Amino acid sequence: MHRLAVAGQQQAIARGVGARVSAVWLRNSRFADVVALSWQTLTLGPDATSLNYLGQALSEIGQPQQALACFEQALPIRREAGDRAGEATTLNNIGSVYDRMGDRRQALAYYHQALPIRREARDRAGEATTLNNIGHVYDGLGDRKRALAYYHQALPIRREARDRVGEASTLNNIGSVYNGLGDRKRALAYYQQALPIMREVGDRVGEAATLNNIGHVNNELGDRKQALAYYQQALPITREVGSRAGEATTLNNIGLVYDGLGDQKLALAYYQQALIMLREVGNRAAEAVTRFNVAMIHRAYGNLDEAIRELELVVELDRQVEHPDLASDTAVLEHVRQERAEGPESQ
Repeated sequence: MHRLAVAGQQQAIARGVGARVSAVWLRNSRFADVVALSWQTLTLGPDATSLNYLGQALSEIGQPQQALACFEQALPIRREAGDRAGEATTLNNIGSVYDRMGDRRQALAYYHQALPIRREARDRAGEATTLNNIGHVYDGLGDRKRALAYYHQALPIRREARDRVGEASTLNNIGSVYNGLGDRKRALAYYQQALPIMREVGDRVGEAATLNNIGHVNNELGDRKQALAYYQQALPITREVGSRAGEATTLNNIGLVYDGLGDQKLALAYYQQALIMLREVGNRAAEAVTRFNVAMIHRAYGNLDEAIRELELVVELDRQVEHPDLASDTAVLEHVRQERAEGPESQ
């Protein structure tokens, strides 16, 4: 029907059908299909809804600048039409792209513009999404107490709205906070609530993220075999749906397991695959973490010049994104510089 509408220049039908199909495909992680469908709709002229769906799909497949361009085209269309709910959705989506890129302050600025509009419009599902997203930013900034407060505001609203996808996302995020606090048992409990919901609703990206999180907890608990099993479930899913950011996360995590097993050559190979994708998707916060891992391998091999070069990049990335590890990473850099100054580099 959509193809016929586009061919027949039936703008209203193409937009209506395209929006309904895109919403379903996004939930099922069919991002490449959403991109193709949205571009077809947009051949009939600018449309905020199509631009928003296109931007979301582009963000998921690792094209953040292109996604921002779509959202920035959609925003004035929403405002001109007086579409407050749509304006809030677009502001929230812009915030999400900045968050993925590691620019958390910019992300917060957009989320805090979206939240009062969503409340004004009584968009409860949208309000919960933005609360969840604000929580995610605070978690990334290391303010876990504030992150939990936002997640615990979002969760009952998502349940009230019967938003199963959103509920699973928030459960997963709460698990991540508890993992960061060192409460592995509680983290696993939340992840294990989230995973079957994500499978039930067909959220493949969320499923991969949760598998990654469960693997991470197992790795922290020292069960590396179990951690690898979860990561190896996650990796083909990220590739299947074209989630470059998710694939990079999984590759980094597999590298961590091999690093812990003492196979640093294999670990380095996984880290270097991850770095290519992280630079591609513009995730500077995650790039800093992976570069730190690479630096520690160079240090273990006695390649102190290489370790210092990586750590200098880590510290610069930390500064750019206000990473909570800035102080500790700077201290490590200074320590490695001191190691180099005290003796010849061992080969």
